[in-house]
Amino acid sequence: MKLDKIYLTGFMTSGKSTIGPILSNVLGWNYFDLDEEIVKEQEKTIDEIFSHEGEKVFRRLESDKLIELSNESNCVIALGGGTIINESNLSFVKANGKLIYFKSSPDAIYSRIKNKLDRPLFKDLVLENRPKEEFIKRINDILEKREKYYSRADIIVPTNNRDIGPTVDLIANKISKMLDEKNKN
Repeated sequence: MKLDKIYLTGFMTSGKSTIGPILSNVLGWNYFDLDEEIVKEQEKTIDEIFSHEGEKVFRRLESDKLIELSNESNCVIALGGGTIINESNLSFVKANGKLIYFKSSPDAIYSRIKNKLDRPLFKDLVLENRPKEEFIKRINDILEKREKYYSRADIIVPTNNRDIGPTVDLIANKISKMLDEKNKN
């Protein structure tokens, strides 16, 4: 397998869309955000797709766009938080590149998500101004279902209290080592 694609996964607000463009710039590669590409193509927000067409339709669009973007070479692709809970998506990603999991704690996720209205899985809690405990319970419930997929990543990077610069450096160094190993073989 040629190492020319890096896929970023993790719970929403874990840093994929923030770190992804910087990482791709450091590598000199292209960057794609799977959710942003779906929004552009559909001319609807993720929230609108979830509300009007349902999660099942969104997940189909997500799988199709993943395959399309993976035709690119030398790219970093930020996946949606739930992209790899589809076993065929996870297998596809693992067969076509390296998967990096941005791991965040429920408390860190809560602090980043508590006021965001653009996250369909949490919008009701934000609108109803629900207590932190309800957010944490939902985060834990979702993480419990997703962790078995996330943990199959090639690289796991904690993103709780790490600054962006050192995180990018850490990932870029790991990718460089992988590329060096690949070139030696």
